[in-house]
Amino acid sequence: MNIPASARPADALDSNWSLVAAGALMTCVAIGVLFSLAVFLEPMSAASGWSRAGISSAMTLAFLSMGVAGFGWGALSDRYGPRVVVLAGTVLLGLSTVLASRASTLLEFQLFYGVMMGIAAGSFFAPVIATTASWFDRHRSLAVSLVSAGMGVAPMTISPLAAWLVTNHDWRTAQLIIGIGAWIVLLPAVWLIRAAPGAAHAAAAAGGAAPAPDMKVGQALRSRAFLVLGITFFACCAAHSGPIFHTVSYAIGCGLPTFAAVTIYSMEGAAGLGGRLLFGVLADRLGAKRVLVAGLLIQAFAAASYLLVNQLGGFYAVAIVFGLAYGGVMPLYAVLARDYFGPRILGTVLGAASMLSSLGMALGPVLGGWLFDRHGSYAWMYIGSMAVGLGAVAIALTFPRTDAAGRAPRLQPAG
Repeated sequence: MNIPASARPADALDSNWSLVAAGALMTCVAIGVLFSLAVFLEPMSAASGWSRAGISSAMTLAFLSMGVAGFGWGALSDRYGPRVVVLAGTVLLGLSTVLASRASTLLEFQLFYGVMMGIAAGSFFAPVIATTASWFDRHRSLAVSLVSAGMGVAPMTISPLAAWLVTNHDWRTAQLIIGIGAWIVLLPAVWLIRAAPGAAHAAAAAGGAAPAPDMKVGQALRSRAFLVLGITFFACCAAHSGPIFHTVSYAIGCGLPTFAAVTIYSMEGAAGLGGRLLFGVLADRLGAKRVLVAGLLIQAFAAASYLLVNQLGGFYAVAIVFGLAYGGVMPLYAVLARDYFGPRILGTVLGAASMLSSLGMALGPVLGGWLFDRHGSYAWMYIGSMAVGLGAVAIALTFPRTDAAGRAPRLQPAG
């Protein structure tokens, strides 16, 4: 017998932890495969003669493609359900990595690793996070943080694997193995992703905040809440993308061995995992906006702190603070979006926000590579990251007012 979603207890919606596990695995593998390019940057440049800026631009193309595709994937998820979206993304993720490993020119590599992989990666964030937020009412921040934690785990899994593979094989063989491995790991997990039944009605029955019933996507995207959300997300990602991508190369330039430099990347990921859980709990108690602003402020100063270190211990110390901050703030955008806009159009709203964030992520790798090629140093990249990060703090302070518990008000459609 089918029970209306509005009649089901909140516990029924809060019990789908298998979806959380599958979502965390998917974000871990997808982001891990994408960001493993940071490990390949040095050996690829040496083996192929391609410039760092040229190889880094593949990451820029990936973020641009991921952003545009994420908006479309989110809308498709709202309409057809998340499972078909993540299935298509999984197939494309493995295929793009395999094809990139066979690329004979820089342009081919940029198209396969940049455009195609970006489209694939865009299928995971908005649909999976929106689905998770729709399934959970009482433990929403924790569930979203756990799914997002997959991104934090990625540097501790895929990047060390990539470093080991590229040490024992050439970069082409290493990427081929990673692409096939992505299929093997992710295809079974696709079947655990499923849409929440009547999520909008269930949220209303549980007393959760929701937008006005006739709120349309266009009205939501023109609201002040979305503009602040999207621009803050953009600036936040623009601030941390360069340091995330180029710190391995910066550490190697400081004299650290390649594998030791990669462990800095892994340390950021480990701290990011803890940050996601810590910030998620704090957001439930103090309000997502307050925790977001604090995290953005820490992120800005931590980025510039990389200029103060040149030994492994110092890199670890900065990586812990930087990873804690940038990892911790990432789930909060989804929590705020769910509070302001409700579950019915959440996939589309998060897709649009992730498109803006991807534009920010696209700036760091290519600008960092360009600044290094021009000045022979990453100093201006880290200084610029701090400046943009402080801008993100200023923007986040303009979010619409929340109540004493940090809950967002109900949005009304624009007139």
